[in-house]
Amino acid sequence: MEFLNRLLGRNPDAVKANVEIYTWQTCPYCIRAKLLLWWKGAAFNEYKIDGDEAARAQMAERSNQRRSVPQIFINDRHIGGCDDLYALDGQGQLDSLLTQA
Repeated sequence: MEFLNRLLGRNPDAVKANVEIYTWQTCPYCIRAKLLLWWKGAAFNEYKIDGDEAARAQMAERSNQRRSVPQIFINDRHIGGCDDLYALDGQGQLDSLLTQA
């Protein structure tokens, strides 16, 4: 598997960051964000907040009152949503965030 990871440009052994993501089960943006995190080799804590207003309020408190999903945190730093995550990747900044402990 290590050979395949190297061939595909994945380096899951380097990922040390604490990644958290608030999601809804059927949200396409949530699925897309989780796929990128998976591709990068990041293990993440997923908080499925479907219909749970208390959990959504907690997410909003952590994310500067953003109530849309997903909301992503890396090492307790609010990254934003799916588009923000992909923008970081496109700018070459996501890998360095994921390798920080």
